[in-house]
Amino acid sequence: MAGSLPAEMPFLEHLEELRWRLFKVALALAIGIGLSFVLIFTKQVDVVALLSEPIRPYLKGPLIVTHPGDLFDIAMDAAITLGLIMASPVIAWQIWGFLSPALYSHERKVVIPALVGAALLFLMGMTLAFKYVVPVTLAFFMNFQSDVVQVMPTVDKYVGFIMSMCLAFGAVFELPVVIALLSALGIVQPEYLAKFRRHAAVGCLIAAAVITPGSDPTSLLLLTVPLYALYEVSITVSRLIARRRERSLSVGGA
Repeated sequence: MAGSLPAEMPFLEHLEELRWRLFKVALALAIGIGLSFVLIFTKQVDVVALLSEPIRPYLKGPLIVTHPGDLFDIAMDAAITLGLIMASPVIAWQIWGFLSPALYSHERKVVIPALVGAALLFLMGMTLAFKYVVPVTLAFFMNFQSDVVQVMPTVDKYVGFIMSMCLAFGAVFELPVVIALLSALGIVQPEYLAKFRRHAAVGCLIAAAVITPGSDPTSLLLLTVPLYALYEVSITVSRLIARRRERSLSVGGA
């Protein structure tokens, strides 16, 4: 058997450890959200100004608000999001501290790189969406402006559009990590992934059509291409993991 056996712990000790780790997670969240709200409330971080950067070149006036509480709702949502980001290292550490004793040593070696890779890929996906995909999508929409029509986006709908695009791209960028974990567990084989390349291309197109808001071909293409590229990366990662697993089994058998 590869790896050392996980240590056993009495059930009541598990509950006590879980209680304290949940308390630390809640405390980290409270501090992160509170600090984020203070930064936003004192205008140290102007969320609306930051998120409005992609659409500013196309506006003839400011973004409009249709309800007095819209900006407060956005501020609270941003504070919760920033608080989660700030508290995420503590949350990840507490989850890892609770689960790691139950894992074999070889499983621990897989989980840590997977968590780090998932975080980096999620940030890369969100950055790609905000810096490149959203501006191109807005440019496509704004080409349909007319001299007799003035586009006046509301803050809540625009922020919702930005967040949905960023979260969608962040989520689809997790594909290599998912494939890597399935390959490490022996559930997915690289030969199987390579065999269904054409099906994957169609699936990426359908997934992009479902994820992207609206029906413009620009955002559809900008999500389909990186999504299929990530599928190709997943095949390479799966091959590397399969070769490493085969070497480990051959060494263990010898």
